[in-house]
Amino acid sequence: MKGVRVAVLMGGWSAERPVSLVSGKACADAARALGADVVEIDVDRDIASVLKSVSPDIALNALHGPWGEDGRIQSVLEIANIPYTHSGVLASALAMDKEKAKAVFASAGLDVPAGKLMSRHDAAREHPLEPPYVVKPNADGSSFGVFIVRKGENRPPEKLLDPDWRSGDEVLVEEFIAGRELTVAVMGDRALAVTEIRTGHEFYDYDAKYAAGGSVHHVNPSDLPAMVHEKAMRDAVRAHQLLGCRGVTRTDFRYDPATNRLVVLEINTQPGMTPTSLAPEQAAHIGLSFNDLVKWMLEDASCPR
Repeated sequence: MKGVRVAVLMGGWSAERPVSLVSGKACADAARALGADVVEIDVDRDIASVLKSVSPDIALNALHGPWGEDGRIQSVLEIANIPYTHSGVLASALAMDKEKAKAVFASAGLDVPAGKLMSRHDAAREHPLEPPYVVKPNADGSSFGVFIVRKGENRPPEKLLDPDWRSGDEVLVEEFIAGRELTVAVMGDRALAVTEIRTGHEFYDYDAKYAAGGSVHHVNPSDLPAMVHEKAMRDAVRAHQLLGCRGVTRTDFRYDPATNRLVVLEINTQPGMTPTSLAPEQAAHIGLSFNDLVKWMLEDASCPR
């Protein structure tokens, strides 16, 4: 990486800005350790002109959430002809739209939760499904605006009508899948490991993901049936390929031991790169340091011609 000018894109203006800043700083430090000439860019609406003035050889995209991982910043980078890390325009847009990604997965035979797309206002009027069910934004990340409606609850979540709601008007209402929370990172076309996430929270929410002690990660748990482990690894690679992803992704699953059902919840095309993030942890498990992972990401960067 010596002599290569790397623009690390971080921050932005989505709700995931704080996490992106941490991811970006970690990636920038790693790229510097690799010898790159690093420019850290806190992305704002003038990003096109900033990129022109910086003139990087590669953009390392450490943005999270809308605008950063939904195909829009990728489009800007392609117009500027700058090679960039992670997935391209179409794969990013599909993955961010959970309902469309589910349709692609289901058409290829992957098991996904039953559910429907609807307005958050309609979802707040009366139960759209028989409880228990899950309500979540169709196009947001880091578990913002996710609600589990338990059996016996009289009404849908009132917070769906919160005037400060920032996660779009479309919500995905899905059957609740009981069981264990699993995730698999894919690097290129290689699944790295299976991590079970255990938390004292109701589910793997924002605080469970990013607060110290919010969750415990068990990489390749010994009590997970071998067939489930292998299927999760296969299905993660398949999900990555079906959407046309590249670089590093992470696919989240629920496994219900009572029914032996392994369900694909969603795919993340820009997994967190924070000290508590799952993809770097899985890379370390197979012998790749954080610097090695960043080096691979930079070498994998591309821009369609």
